[in-house]
Amino acid sequence: MIQKLSVGEKTGYALGDMAANFVFQAMLALQLDYYTRTFGLSAAQAGTLFLVVGLGVACFNPVMGIIADRTNSRWGKFRPWLLWTAVPFGIISILTFTTPQLSAGGKIAYAWTTYILLRVIYTVNNVPYASLTAVMTQDPDERTSISSYRQIAANSAGFIVQSLAVPMVAFLGRGNDARGYQLTMGFLSLLSIVFFFITFFVTKERIQPDPLQKTSLGQDLSDLFRSRPWVVLFLVTLFYFTAILVRGNVMLPYFRFVAGDATLFSWFNGFGLASLLVGVAFSTAVSVRIGKRQLFIASMALTGIFTLALYVIPPHSTSVIIAVEVLRQFSFGLSGPILWAMMGDVADYGEWKTRRRATGTVTSGIVFALWAGLALGGAIAGWLLAAYGLESGAAVQTVETQQGIVLTASVYAGVFFLATAACLLLYPLTRENTRSIADDLAQRRKGSAAATS
Repeated sequence: MIQKLSVGEKTGYALGDMAANFVFQAMLALQLDYYTRTFGLSAAQAGTLFLVVGLGVACFNPVMGIIADRTNSRWGKFRPWLLWTAVPFGIISILTFTTPQLSAGGKIAYAWTTYILLRVIYTVNNVPYASLTAVMTQDPDERTSISSYRQIAANSAGFIVQSLAVPMVAFLGRGNDARGYQLTMGFLSLLSIVFFFITFFVTKERIQPDPLQKTSLGQDLSDLFRSRPWVVLFLVTLFYFTAILVRGNVMLPYFRFVAGDATLFSWFNGFGLASLLVGVAFSTAVSVRIGKRQLFIASMALTGIFTLALYVIPPHSTSVIIAVEVLRQFSFGLSGPILWAMMGDVADYGEWKTRRRATGTVTSGIVFALWAGLALGGAIAGWLLAAYGLESGAAVQTVETQQGIVLTASVYAGVFFLATAACLLLYPLTRENTRSIADDLAQRRKGSAAATS
């Protein structure tokens, strides 16, 4: 039977992504600026930190997927991890955005320690959370609907962080940005803990592996790398999140040093993220008509074009910059739910092809690409700004540095978005065959249930 989920369960599940995105969006839009202007790292030090820790902890994602697949509790395989990690997640998030009174070497050690802990706890929490989409329902369209709810919640968190965090830091810090960051992240982290608990209590795992399926790590990994949909989705995810972080990490420096007014960053994000939410809201209806693959390709192509457009817009043409960002974010928002829904489709394909289901392994492999992309994107942004001469803590930057900021925010980020669209041309799963696979699996599960009853 195809499961239709209640609005309450979809909303409760979505709050988990809002909780995670209070921190994820801070890493995306604020952390490079925080490390270089408030904490005291150089751009190159921050870029190296993002790359080394990002790639290192990304390797833990498949391990976490394997652990989650083999978790057996009265709450299921994936839900209990939300309960177990909620409080540590909140505490470590606050510590990461705390500036201690230490020597330069002590600060570097503190930054590395807290950032590693943050990335580890995020993985332990987020891999099981992402895997839940595939086991809450077997209906591909319902998965897109669930993903739309979570993307609206996630991007609402993005709206809050990217539009309000900078004013909150100024208000709560009252001239002390270090204290402002600590109090702002403290408030957001408290909300995260509450929302993770809500997600745990209102969701339900309905899809289980065949009880006759034997556990085999080697077979799970072999199946993964022989799955063309998974390999393509891995590359798509890698380019997708590299593009996001290359762009996201340099927009605050863009408004501070190129446009000349950092307060415009909040307006820019406010209008842009409001438009993104509209795009997310339209995503399910459009994908049901034309399919996830086609919508994702169109979304990435348009996002890439509008990202490149920033290069030719004069930096003081604020209204034009915001108008293009509204179009860019709407285009980007159309893709928001699709990636996460595709993970469930790929898990279904693997089960249909091999008669083995390894939801956590499939999801964690894609989440590995996500974090590898974020590590590369953060490192590329930091290294490019360092190469163009960004001076940490300086109130003014050189013309060469300003040009480098513009190039990074437009050309370099835009190329990564277009590369994502190119990879999607190789993705083989269409709307028609995902529906056929889901129906076939439903019949198989009925047969397995009858055989074991």
